[in-house]
Amino acid sequence: MKRTDLAKNMAVKLTERMKKAGTPERFAGGAALDRKEQRRLDQAKGLVPFAVKLDAELVGEIRGLAESRQMSLNDLVAVLLRKGLAAGA
Repeated sequence: MKRTDLAKNMAVKLTERMKKAGTPERFAGGAALDRKEQRRLDQAKGLVPFAVKLDAELVGEIRGLAESRQMSLNDLVAVLLRKGLAAGA
Protein backbone atom coordinates (compact mmCIF):
# COMPACT_ATOMS: atom_id res chain seq x y z
CA MET A 1 0.00 0.00 0.00
CA LYS A 2 1.34 3.39 -0.92
CA ARG A 3 1.97 6.03 1.67
CA THR A 4 -0.66 8.32 0.11
CA ASP A 5 -3.27 5.56 0.21
CA LEU A 6 -2.53 5.01 3.87
CA ALA A 7 -2.94 8.73 4.56
CA LYS A 8 -6.27 8.80 2.68
CA ASN A 9 -7.57 5.81 4.65
CA MET A 10 -6.58 7.43 7.92
CA ALA A 11 -8.34 10.66 6.90
CA VAL A 12 -11.52 8.76 6.03
CA LYS A 13 -11.46 6.98 9.39
CA LEU A 14 -10.94 10.27 11.19
CA THR A 15 -13.85 12.01 9.43
CA GLU A 16 -16.15 9.06 10.17
CA ARG A 17 -15.23 9.19 13.86
CA MET A 18 -15.87 12.94 13.92
CA LYS A 19 -19.32 12.47 12.35
CA LYS A 20 -20.31 9.84 14.90
CA ALA A 21 -18.90 11.66 17.93
CA GLY A 22 -21.67 14.26 18.26
CA THR A 23 -21.39 17.66 19.93
CA PRO A 24 -19.00 17.93 22.87
CA GLU A 25 -20.58 18.70 26.26
CA ARG A 26 -18.83 22.07 26.53
CA PHE A 27 -20.52 23.33 23.35
CA ALA A 28 -23.92 21.75 23.85
CA GLY A 29 -24.51 23.36 27.24
CA GLY A 30 -25.73 20.14 28.77
CA ALA A 31 -27.81 17.35 27.40
CA ALA A 32 -29.66 18.55 24.33
CA LEU A 33 -33.27 17.46 24.09
CA ASP A 34 -34.67 16.11 20.90
CA ARG A 35 -37.78 17.73 19.41
CA LYS A 36 -40.22 15.15 20.73
CA GLU A 37 -38.89 15.45 24.27
CA GLN A 38 -38.94 19.26 24.11
CA ARG A 39 -42.52 19.19 22.77
CA ARG A 40 -43.57 16.87 25.60
CA LEU A 41 -42.03 19.18 28.22
CA ASP A 42 -43.68 22.23 26.65
CA GLN A 43 -47.08 20.51 26.66
CA ALA A 44 -46.63 19.60 30.33
CA LYS A 45 -46.06 23.31 31.05
CA GLY A 46 -49.21 24.18 29.10
CA LEU A 47 -47.31 25.87 26.26
CA VAL A 48 -48.74 25.87 22.75
CA PRO A 49 -46.73 26.70 19.61
CA PHE A 50 -48.01 29.95 18.09
CA ALA A 51 -46.38 31.05 14.84
CA VAL A 52 -46.75 34.61 13.55
CA LYS A 53 -45.05 36.60 10.82
CA LEU A 54 -43.72 39.98 11.89
CA ASP A 55 -41.73 42.76 10.29
CA ALA A 56 -37.97 42.30 10.67
CA GLU A 57 -37.56 45.70 12.38
CA LEU A 58 -40.21 44.83 14.96
CA VAL A 59 -38.55 41.49 15.67
CA GLY A 60 -35.23 43.30 16.11
CA GLU A 61 -36.80 45.68 18.63
CA ILE A 62 -38.36 42.79 20.54
CA ARG A 63 -35.05 40.89 20.63
CA GLY A 64 -33.23 44.02 21.82
CA LEU A 65 -35.81 44.57 24.55
CA ALA A 66 -35.53 40.93 25.63
CA GLU A 67 -31.75 41.24 25.89
CA SER A 68 -31.93 44.49 27.84
CA ARG A 69 -34.43 42.98 30.31
CA GLN A 70 -32.47 39.71 30.38
CA MET A 71 -35.58 37.70 29.54
CA SER A 72 -36.21 34.97 27.04
CA LEU A 73 -37.98 35.97 23.85
CA ASN A 74 -40.96 33.76 24.71
CA ASP A 75 -41.39 35.34 28.16
CA LEU A 76 -41.17 38.88 26.81
CA VAL A 77 -43.71 38.24 24.05
CA ALA A 78 -46.08 36.75 26.63
CA VAL A 79 -45.71 39.86 28.84
CA LEU A 80 -46.27 42.21 25.90
CA LEU A 81 -49.33 40.29 24.71
CA ARG A 82 -50.85 40.31 28.20
CA LYS A 83 -50.28 44.09 28.51
CA GLY A 84 -51.78 44.67 25.06
CA LEU A 85 -54.83 42.53 25.79
CA ALA A 86 -55.37 44.23 29.16
CA ALA A 87 -55.15 47.68 27.56
CA GLY A 88 -57.57 46.73 24.80
CA ALA A 89 -60.19 45.31 27.17
